[in-house]
Amino acid sequence: MFHIARRVFLGLTLLALTACSDAKEVTEETPLVNLGDFAFGHNVVIAKDATKAPFSRTASEDEIETELKSAMQARFGRYDGDKLYHIGIKVDAYGLAAPGIPVLFTPKSVLVLSVNIWDDSKGVKLTEKPKLLTVFEGASGATLVGSGITRTKEEQLEILSRNAALKVERWLQENGQWFGVEPIAPESSEADEAKAALEVLAPEAATEAANGN
Repeated sequence: MFHIARRVFLGLTLLALTACSDAKEVTEETPLVNLGDFAFGHNVVIAKDATKAPFSRTASEDEIETELKSAMQARFGRYDGDKLYHIGIKVDAYGLAAPGIPVLFTPKSVLVLSVNIWDDSKGVKLTEKPKLLTVFEGASGATLVGSGITRTKEEQLEILSRNAALKVERWLQENGQWFGVEPIAPESSEADEAKAALEVLAPEAATEAANGN
C-alpha cells in the first residue's frame, strides 16, 4: 500500500510540475490568437447522458451546459472574421472532485468532450469524426490533494469550462487550414486524450490496458 501511495504522490507531483495553470477569465485584455477568417456562429453544448466519474459531485445537465456555453461565448465571441463557424460540443463525461475522497482515487476534476465544427458558408462539417478533448483543472497547491476540499462545485465547473474553451481554441489553431492560416503543432494525440480520460473515469481499466491485459 505504501508503494502504491508513493507512486500516486509522485505522479501528482509530476502533474503539478508539468500541467498548465487554469485559464483566466476572458477580459478585453485577453489576447486573440490567429484564427484567420473565424467568427463564432452557433454555440451548441449538450450534456444529456453524460457519465459521472467515480467519487464525483453531481452536476445537472443544465449546470454543465450553461457554464460551458458561457465560457465558449466569452472566448470565441471576440473573433470577428469574415466567415461563420459553428461549434458543437457533446459532454461525454464529467468529474467534480468531492471533498473527503482520498488522493489515491481521483483527485482531479475533468470534462470529457466530443467536439465538431461546421463551416457555415460551405454548409459542411469540417470534422470527419468528433475531436475528443479531455480537460482537467490546472495543477496547483489547491488541487494537488483534490479540489473538492478547496473549491465548490460551481467553482470547479467554472474553471473546467474556461479550461475547455481554451483547449478548443488551441485545437482550432492546430487546424488553421480551416480558417486560411498556418496550423500550429498538435499539443496531444487522440490516444493521449483517450488515455487521460480513461485514467480518471475507469482507473482499473486504464491499469489493465497499461499492463497489456
